[in-house]
Amino acid sequence: MGRIESLSLLATLSPFLSLTAFAAIGPVTDLTISNTDISPDGYTRAAVVVNGVFPGPLITGNMGDNFQINVVDNLTNETMLKSTTVHWHGFFQSGTNWADGGAFVNQCPIATGNSFLYDFTAKNQAGTFWYHSHLSTQYCDGLRGPMVVYDPDDPHASLYDVDDESTVITLSDWYHTAAKLGAAFPTGPDSVLINGLGRFTGGNSTDLAVITVEQGKRYRFRLVSLSCDPNFTFSIDDHNMTVIEVDAVNHEALTVDEIQIYAGQRYSFVLTADQDVGNYWIRALPNGGTVSFSGGVNSAILRYSGAPEVEPTTNQTLSTNTLVETDLVPLDDPAAPGEAVAEGVDYAMSLNFSFNGSNFFINGATFVPPTVPVLLQILSGAQSASSLLPSGSVYSLPSNSTIEIAFPITATNAPGAPHPFHLHGHTFSVVRSAGSSTYNYANPVRRDVVNTGTAGDNVTIRFKTDNPGPWFLHCHIDFHLEAGFAMVFSEDTDEVVSFNTPSTAWENLCTTYDALDSSDL
Repeated sequence: MGRIESLSLLATLSPFLSLTAFAAIGPVTDLTISNTDISPDGYTRAAVVVNGVFPGPLITGNMGDNFQINVVDNLTNETMLKSTTVHWHGFFQSGTNWADGGAFVNQCPIATGNSFLYDFTAKNQAGTFWYHSHLSTQYCDGLRGPMVVYDPDDPHASLYDVDDESTVITLSDWYHTAAKLGAAFPTGPDSVLINGLGRFTGGNSTDLAVITVEQGKRYRFRLVSLSCDPNFTFSIDDHNMTVIEVDAVNHEALTVDEIQIYAGQRYSFVLTADQDVGNYWIRALPNGGTVSFSGGVNSAILRYSGAPEVEPTTNQTLSTNTLVETDLVPLDDPAAPGEAVAEGVDYAMSLNFSFNGSNFFINGATFVPPTVPVLLQILSGAQSASSLLPSGSVYSLPSNSTIEIAFPITATNAPGAPHPFHLHGHTFSVVRSAGSSTYNYANPVRRDVVNTGTAGDNVTIRFKTDNPGPWFLHCHIDFHLEAGFAMVFSEDTDEVVSFNTPSTAWENLCTTYDALDSSDL
């Protein structure tokens, strides 16, 4: 698998952070969700932590592994919610729609003082994933972490020497106020954390994450955006990055010097440690908040073995080779489903956005979570989309069909753009990317989070309905999801009952949750 050695990620650790934050656990494990005070950027606040740390611990397994992850809810802080769910972002959950974690779509939340076992298999899937709360804006307060599934037969294995827990890089936005107590639509984070550490403007020179490499070796870095809102422009001074994976899909090797990564997206890239022994700035510039690197904000350190333990003095150079999505080509089966013509599919639809100052709408409907999860309604006999969510936020999709979805963006219909949209249960082919006026049916990038672009864009995706169940489609800016920027596809509704068999414990989640007082939700 190319995992040759373990390297230290951090030269020094903040008092709240232990090495367990980067030591891999799984595929059978417990995740205990609780509240504690942390200070990842020097500012102390209450947060939601996983096994006592933020970001949550790295969960790993191999292709085909059965993941059995017992989530234990010990939450006590009602301002950040005391109930929870966990979504395993990027996993298809074929036959286990009930384990997908979408609150009120796939399950009722886990009540405080209770636990729930998520039991699912990485069927024919490997790559870089992540997990996060899917209840309200809870993951903005800390319930998020990386996840990796290794492929013993990785087709890119010859390109790198090291691929282990030390080569995972997480990017997080961080806020000094709990999400439910702050602005409905923040203009930017207080700080950006790389591997859980960062600085904020006006704060102290707190510890930064240090990633150590050995000169001459090649490293497969797995870049994971745990973002709740901003996108980041990521680079490493004086080093190129050869992208080989996009959202858990292998792609042809493509060398760049800068990557723009949106909330929920992941990239694997190979970095060759071919520079002089020294320290080099790692940079993750957000599109909101503090948009500079002054004083070490938005930064971490790449340190060669043998270099002094000091901060870098390297300078950022103007990018000459920024990653362009349309240059990415899937390694296997690159063609998009359907015919290579506009709307050459079984079912085509356009999603028209709007905003009324408080809520987002898709085709005139804002998503309001139902009191009974959509999956439970289907298992109880509901079939029509209108009965599942009367607000109009559910669309029925036929089985074994090719689907095309367009996201037309105007100057006024979706403020806060660009919006990264995620489809649960699938990867899709982006046949028209943001910033492009042409369609690519032969070899479009395949991923599970798409940047829907800005005014004038008509980003278009395709996928096949081969996974019965209700699946969330939503903006991955969590503040926008909270404002209704989502919908549900009920895929092959007739087959959901025979294809998904939840446990009794899943059925009991709603009984327990529905009995809670408002202060315990």
